[in-house]
Formats: sequence, C-alpha cells, structure tokens
Amino acid sequence: MKKLVLAAALTAVATTSFAGSYAEAVIEAPVIVEEASGSSNGALLPLLLLALAAAAAAK
Repeated sequence: MKKLVLAAALTAVATTSFAGSYAEAVIEAPVIVEEASGSSNGALLPLLLLALAAAAAAK
C-alpha cells in the first residue's frame, strides 16, 4: 500500500513539473563559503581534557 501511495505521489509531482513548458530550467550555481581555520582548530578540546585529567590525578 505504501508503494502505491509513493508511486501516485511521484506521478503527480512528475506531471506538474512539465505544466509550464519544456524549456530547460535555469539553475544557479550554489555559493560555497569556506571559513578560515587555524592550525589548532580541533586540538583545543583534547588538550583541555588532558589538562583536567592531569589536575585530577595530581590531587
């Protein structure tokens, strides 16, 4: 039953997508923004946990 409903939904979407014309749709390229990262980006948390473990072991 689920496959029948899914097939009906996909058919409905496919038929309405060509309702306007057969002209090719213009799709703009996505803008990709890369953030600048430092060399110690992922090292801060493990170093902090190591310092906490060392402090706990010293007590």
